This record gives sequence, structure tokens and C-alpha cells, in this order.
Amino acid sequence: MAEQGHLRGLDAQGYIEREGSLARVPDAFQAVVAAARVRVQDVFGARLDGGAYLYGSIPRGTARVGRSDLDLLLSLREEPTGADHADARALEAALDEEFTEIDGVGTLLFSRTRLLSDLETHDLGWFVACLCTPLLGEDLAGHLPRYRPGTLLARETNGDLALLLPRWRERIAAAADADAARRPLVRSMSRHLVRTGFTLVMPRWNGWTSDLGEMAGAFGAYYPQRAAEMRDAAARGYEPTGDPAVLRSYAEDLGPWLAGEYTRVHGIKAPRP
Repeated sequence: MAEQGHLRGLDAQGYIEREGSLARVPDAFQAVVAAARVRVQDVFGARLDGGAYLYGSIPRGTARVGRSDLDLLLSLREEPTGADHADARALEAALDEEFTEIDGVGTLLFSRTRLLSDLETHDLGWFVACLCTPLLGEDLAGHLPRYRPGTLLARETNGDLALLLPRWRERIAAAADADAARRPLVRSMSRHLVRTGFTLVMPRWNGWTSDLGEMAGAFGAYYPQRAAEMRDAAARGYEPTGDPAVLRSYAEDLGPWLAGEYTRVHGIKAPRP
């Protein structure tokens, strides 16, 4: 079923290509990105070691004005503290309030040591090298290997769904009576399930994509009995509903099935501290 590698996010040698770049940032988001670069430097400055990155739809060039969020990852000299997280939340709030072009800001904080650790080579390391676009400072990709879409990468990126399901059920129960609280859960869980379904088949599909629809399509080619559910999840990843039945189906049906099949095919992600 595989096409030529370069048509599926791979270079001529079969390695996953970095998917975003500053050159792909749409004109409507240029001011947001410029402000983020300045504010991150102002707020974190000497705490950065390995720099700051964009990821998500903005550096991929697929962001929608007023609908897409701004996603940042910061590499710090030390393990992030409560103060670091508080500063990140304040930075997020300021950018979100100033720029109507974005619908929220999310910031991931990690130490340089963790990002470059052996344990994270095929998870956070891969994320930085392939899915993150350098915004400020050193690019840690130069310290990381190149990656192929194999079973090791599949296991280390999404081989922990079974561990997440109990927490999902707790969050679903807490949002049971609030439609506004259920919508972001549907959005985030839909995206996680689609990405997990895609990485389940990624080695056979032999490529990489971050497009939810394409991910669902790749999955469905190998699991036609679940194809419709995954297509629906991909749609909800962009346009979430607040239907509690959707969340129940994720936590009690699609999620457990996917976790079991993932373990059968790729094994379980290496435990984290």
C-alpha cells in the first residue's frame, strides 16, 4: 500500500522529514510568531538551553484564523519548576488576549537533558527533530538521530494509551454535566485517538503525516471495521461536539480496543519515572 516515500513525509532515504518551517507560517500569523519570539526571550531568557520551537498547524501552514492555537515548546537549562510553568501560563494568556488570529496558546516545558536523554530519543527527541520548528536559539535536532516510521517509534510515541484511559474516565466524569467542559475533552481525545490509530499502522503505511483526515484514512485502510469511527474522530478533532456519548465510546470502546491492539502489535512504551 505504500507510495513513494517523499509523497508521505519521507526523504529519499526513507527518513521522516521535518514537517514545518518558518517559511510556511501564513501571513495572518506572522505577527503572532514574531511576538512569541520576543516574549519568550524576554520572559525566559537565560533559562533557555536548546531554544524555543513552534509546532502544530501554524508552522505547517495549515492554521485557520481565529480557530487555530499557537503551540510552543521550550527547552530549559533545568527541569521546569512551578515558577516556570506560571510564567508560561502568563505568557500564553498575554498572547491569546492580544491576538485574535489565534484561539489559545499552549506551551510545553522540558529540560534540555530530558529532551536529549536516551529514554526520550524516540518520543520527545523525535518530536523536537521532526515535528518542531526552531523559533529561537539552538536547534537540538543536530544532537538527535534521523528517524524512520518503524515499530520502535510507534511504541515510544503512543504505546501508553492503556495508561491514559483511567485518567480519561476521571476527566469525563468530572465534566459530565457541562457541555462547555466536554467539548475540549472531545477535541483532545479525538486527536489522541486518531494519532494513536495512525502510528499503529505507520510502519506498514511507511510514512508520516500530521493531517487528521489523512491519518484516519491510513488507519482505515488496515482496519476497515473501525474506519468510520476513526473518520468521525478526525472530524471531531477539528469540530468537537459536547455529546457525552462520544466520550463514553472513546473511554469504553474505541480507546480500550485501540490500546489492546497497539500492545499486541508494537508492545508497551518504556516506563517513565
